Amino acid sequence: MEFRRIHALPPYAFAPIEALKQEFRRAGEDVIDLGFGNPDIASPEIAVAKLIEAAQNKKNHRYSMTRGIPKLREAASDLYMRRFGVELDPETEVCATIGAKEGFSHLMFALLGPGDTALVPAPSYPIHIWGPILAGAAVHYVRMGPDQDFLVNLQAAWEQSWPRPRVLVTSFPHNPTTMCVDYEFMEAVVAFVKERDMVVVHDFAYADLGFDGHVPPSILQVPGAKDVAVELYSLTKSFSMAGWRQGFLVGNSEVVGALAKLKSYLDYGAFQPIQIAATVVMNEEPDYPKFANEIYRSRRDTLLDGLSKIGWEIEKPMGTMFVWAPIPEPYSDMTSLEFAKMLVAEGKVAVSPGGGFGPGGEGFVRFALVENEQRITQAIRGIRKALTKLG
Repeated sequence: MEFRRIHALPPYAFAPIEALKQEFRRAGEDVIDLGFGNPDIASPEIAVAKLIEAAQNKKNHRYSMTRGIPKLREAASDLYMRRFGVELDPETEVCATIGAKEGFSHLMFALLGPGDTALVPAPSYPIHIWGPILAGAAVHYVRMGPDQDFLVNLQAAWEQSWPRPRVLVTSFPHNPTTMCVDYEFMEAVVAFVKERDMVVVHDFAYADLGFDGHVPPSILQVPGAKDVAVELYSLTKSFSMAGWRQGFLVGNSEVVGALAKLKSYLDYGAFQPIQIAATVVMNEEPDYPKFANEIYRSRRDTLLDGLSKIGWEIEKPMGTMFVWAPIPEPYSDMTSLEFAKMLVAEGKVAVSPGGGFGPGGEGFVRFALVENEQRITQAIRGIRKALTKLG
């Protein structure tokens, strides 16, 4: 059979590493997985308790609301006011999503179609690239990286695009490059899209993961941003609720309303006890993100201090739960996939090859900070064993 949209998708770039990891594990080897960015920190106890309580009420077993129950949207609005000083109307400027990834994917179908164009950072989280493509749009890349000026590249990408782009995708702190930006950067982005009659979609997945004094800004903090901007916020990293799949689209009321209308044809919202638990955790555990943030900072330091001692020097990121690491010079003739395979085979450590994140990703691998300090230290010993050319 022919599956038109599916045939457009390339082979999953991380599948070879996953297969190799499983092969060694089946043989009894202890492979430390620092590839898949799957948070391991337990969800807040209050969320678990409320989920159990709500699930025992049979009234909560029925269909819920596509846009999210009112108290959930109110809690999201309150969070934005506390955290960012941004006022949101829970009726028109907040729509619950089944995780940020679902929200982003369906939003692309609401904003784009065949013949349209989107500007997308590269390298990038794969759905940021493939979401617009699956919606039928063309993608023009805005190059990112340690030696790149994003705003300069944004202007160049705009000038080289035809038809003119309708959507700009951003995400800061950024996965995988860990690039962080300040408020002035967000001001420049808002001004850029306003002048060009575009919509900017900011995936704010790492909103609460900033280190060494960096406080990630919301794009909605910029005056007038809601004229052109929407933002995706998720409880996945901030509240360690990855498997719960609870997120939000917030901002421009027309765009939020368009997503809500589309979703009304596609789903009935998340299981209501999850929404109730998410409401409670946002209201009653507002400082939990600080707890999670400190864990990731400590793991970052353990990993990078350890790699430095074995001769692999990497600049410390100021945000996200990742480390974007240039492949060491003695191994620069290897592709990122070859290098990642070697780390699994020789060091029993799995990382994500940079090539899987689109153009500009080659030459790098991504570490996910999803193991405790003891396991990270063990991983460093394995890497040291594998990277014999580092001396």
